[in-house]
Amino acid sequence: MPAGDGFHVLVVDDDARLRELLQRYLVQNGYLVSVAADAASALAALERIAFDIIVLDVMLPDRDGADLTAELRERRGVPILLLTARGEPEDRIRGLEAGADDYLVKPFEPRELLLRIASILRRAPPGTESAVVRFGPFRFDPQTLELTREGEPVRLTASEAALLRCLALQPGRALSRAELGARAKLAGSDRAVDVQMVRLRRKLEEDPRQPRWLLTLRGAGYVLRTGS
Repeated sequence: MPAGDGFHVLVVDDDARLRELLQRYLVQNGYLVSVAADAASALAALERIAFDIIVLDVMLPDRDGADLTAELRERRGVPILLLTARGEPEDRIRGLEAGADDYLVKPFEPRELLLRIASILRRAPPGTESAVVRFGPFRFDPQTLELTREGEPVRLTASEAALLRCLALQPGRALSRAELGARAKLAGSDRAVDVQMVRLRRKLEEDPRQPRWLLTLRGAGYVLRTGS
């Protein structure tokens, strides 16, 4: 039984063969997986998609992985697992001091990678921030799944509430259909997510054809806009 539960992993490594192997193995174990060959590609992906964990090689062609970890830690809370062929204590300490959550030395058993990822996600599960989200006249509580408009309750189906919760936990960040379907546990294809989004927009938007709050970002997915 796959254990990934739809968590989205970003694998960053310049070794094309290793990227492919890790992607295939993680997908087989229930994870959503995106890959990047260098730091620039990883940063671009992070601007478009909200990941649950990053598996990051220390030796990238355009950037030192530990330095990239330190930069990401200043701006984002996403967990980071470092991979490296250097196993000296000072290398591990440097990576951990930069803000990495764990450190795995190459070569490694794929099963160990799975266990380390699962352990990190248990310690720092995604979506733990459950503060009330406000957008326009609406107020949504990701913890209770209660939505109000100017103080009046708005009734949501279970699927609509699950979908809105996924977006509200990371407002302003695009989530792909695959991510939303997995996290909201919507049965069916990407089409199921689109159908629920149409229904949700009818309840939130003055003009669902020109949404103000639930936006579609071409090539990236859906995003909840909370600004004016």
